[in-house]
Amino acid sequence: MPSNPSDPTNGDDTPKDPLSEMLARLLGENAYGIDPQELAKAAGLPSDPQAMAMMMQQVQAMFASQSDGPVNWKLAHEQARRVAAADNDPTVSTQQRREVDEALKLAELWLDPVTDFPSMGMLGRAWSRAEWVDATMDTWKRLTEPVANSIAVALSQALTEQMPEEMKSMMGGAASMLQNMGGAMFGMQLGQAVGALSKDVVSATDIGVPLADGVMALLPANVAAFGEGLDIPDQEVRLFLAVREAAHARLFTHVPWLAGHLLGTIESYARGIHIDMSKIEDVARDIDPSNPESLQSALSQGVFMPESTPAQAAALSRLETTLALVEGWVDELSAAATANLPSSAALREMVRRRRATGGPAENAFASLVGLELRPRRLRDAAVLWAHLAEDRGIEGRDAVWQHPDLLPTAEDLDDPAGFSSRRRLMESSDSDVDAALTKLLDGGFDAPTEQPGEGDSGPETDGGSPNEPNDDDDETGTQRGTGNGS
Repeated sequence: MPSNPSDPTNGDDTPKDPLSEMLARLLGENAYGIDPQELAKAAGLPSDPQAMAMMMQQVQAMFASQSDGPVNWKLAHEQARRVAAADNDPTVSTQQRREVDEALKLAELWLDPVTDFPSMGMLGRAWSRAEWVDATMDTWKRLTEPVANSIAVALSQALTEQMPEEMKSMMGGAASMLQNMGGAMFGMQLGQAVGALSKDVVSATDIGVPLADGVMALLPANVAAFGEGLDIPDQEVRLFLAVREAAHARLFTHVPWLAGHLLGTIESYARGIHIDMSKIEDVARDIDPSNPESLQSALSQGVFMPESTPAQAAALSRLETTLALVEGWVDELSAAATANLPSSAALREMVRRRRATGGPAENAFASLVGLELRPRRLRDAAVLWAHLAEDRGIEGRDAVWQHPDLLPTAEDLDDPAGFSSRRRLMESSDSDVDAALTKLLDGGFDAPTEQPGEGDSGPETDGGSPNEPNDDDDETGTQRGTGNGS
């Protein structure tokens, strides 16, 4: 059979241009006369063959991949790993694993005198960025799924409505691919955000949420990047961050309700989201369905974010307060445990600023899902925990974590020094109420003195009608009747 110059397969096994192959699969014979380079130029796509190949692989994966729901989590995971591996993600060496393990073991020893929560004997781990992605992706899914589902469905509807009729008819039986497009795009953008975070975080609990349950871990590559330009020995940087990681791990292990409380607050926010379809339709008019970059740009700018409702604002306020309390407690313990470390004060201040402001990757994640996982009031919370340690001692301070109802509130962060006196006043008031209730239930109130012949005989000895008034008042009569019936 003679070869056809316009046929992208050209009758041999030579690798084909990815754009031409995709067009051939989607459009059939109509694509054979199209020059891929000219089409790419007209569409504003990169002319570099390698960049074009990478983009088309993503587009093909987006159209072809299948998911169990509106969001393609498999694609999100793959994208996160791809971003994490970009710009070099070396495998953790044996020496690095040993250094991390030793740092976390020493951190546990330093924490013992400054907290009432005992050591858990966890194995310290050293992760690459890709390993961090693998270990935390299930938690990211739980944190973002409600938001992601709503946005993916809305985006899919908007794309379908904005697509020209001729393109819809040209797609024919491929409507299912269009239905997956919104979820695939959100999955790719979420993967981009998680992958970018993997380059910033230094540990498993760096953002204040237990992303990997029951694990203490550091990321040696990111720990090294954290210490660059600080003029502080690498060993001190690693040890300080190890103390913070071990403190987080102790808190989440010995306060079992805390992780569920944090995640539940985030889910409470997510369940209340409302997507403004009119806003999406306005944005969709400016989106080119054939250009994935325009969709990713729209997502990264937060244009599909829901407007905050009063219920969501309350949930976010609770989340910020709890995150501040967690980070303030860890901050205070880390300072006490590393008091003899020469660089402790400088490292503490650097971590405080980093956690309060967030980095570019954290900001990108916040714009994507509408959540800012940062403790804005970390300093106020640290002052509060310091006051509690002075007033109640270490055991009394840590006992506040026994129940969520005992935790300080946002108002307590406004006046950390007055928390203990306010709490004692509340406890005293509650104690008085409890004592009065106990006395009432135990029959401890003074009862009227009964005259001889009364009480055992009951109303029949009076010789009168049960409705006839007695000499005693109604309350006494009621008490007597109650006593007779017992």
